[in-house]
Amino acid sequence: MNRIDIAGIGLEVAHIPGPSDRAPLVFLHEGLGSVAMWLQRGQHWPTDICAATGRAGWLYSRRGYGQSDPVADVRGTPRWEGGWHIGRHGPDYMHHEAWQVLPALLDRLKVSQPVLVGHSDGATIALLHASRHPVAACVAMAPHVLVEQVALRAIEQAKALYENESSGLRQRLARYHADVDNAFWQWNDVWLSRAFLDFDMRAECRRIAAPLMLVQGLGDEYGTLAQLKEIVLAAPHAQCVELAECGHSPHRDQPAALTAALVPFLSHIP
Repeated sequence: MNRIDIAGIGLEVAHIPGPSDRAPLVFLHEGLGSVAMWLQRGQHWPTDICAATGRAGWLYSRRGYGQSDPVADVRGTPRWEGGWHIGRHGPDYMHHEAWQVLPALLDRLKVSQPVLVGHSDGATIALLHASRHPVAACVAMAPHVLVEQVALRAIEQAKALYENESSGLRQRLARYHADVDNAFWQWNDVWLSRAFLDFDMRAECRRIAAPLMLVQGLGDEYGTLAQLKEIVLAAPHAQCVELAECGHSPHRDQPAALTAALVPFLSHIP
């Protein structure tokens, strides 16, 4: 594990070695994810897909997640300081990550045109980045391009479980985050805010020209196939993979099927 400083904030970064003559895979985690959650014991899908496609990989924990520096005053008044968001996130927090933080990080890593592999919030960030910056390809697993009621219900349930000590959710998440409250509330608060109800990035999807694969579990408790259908309307070249017996995390629920879909897709990407 390493740390990289971006505008005064330390971000946790991990590297998966591989050939240098092909675009590396850059993994973008979900709203409660981190480097450690990608690489948790017994589930090393990022390492496996790098090996299967003959590519190197990079993973990082966004601010407030994993071992990265926390978001200051995470439940306080939203404001900007030194190019970073302080306090509660606004509905544009994924735009900021995609258009400000990720480009700066890729520049530090000397990665010019990555293959982005994003999950949930990370998938949305991948799509937003690909709408403005060059990428070799983009893989979006369980993306969110607009807000569905099914997602809000699941996030409300997550909040209830987190606040209930007997559920064990907070203790489980604490294994993967240095400041678990920072990780949970920066995600939960914004998604359940009134301002976030109007979140809609379908217009940005129309500007994605890179090869694009969309993946959705048919049992996803946080989203439906409506997300993929809306993206395809905006970016008709997108390929779609629907996975049965799969919830919100294809790389954990159906890793073999996911790898089988991605290997041929990425075989044509330099």
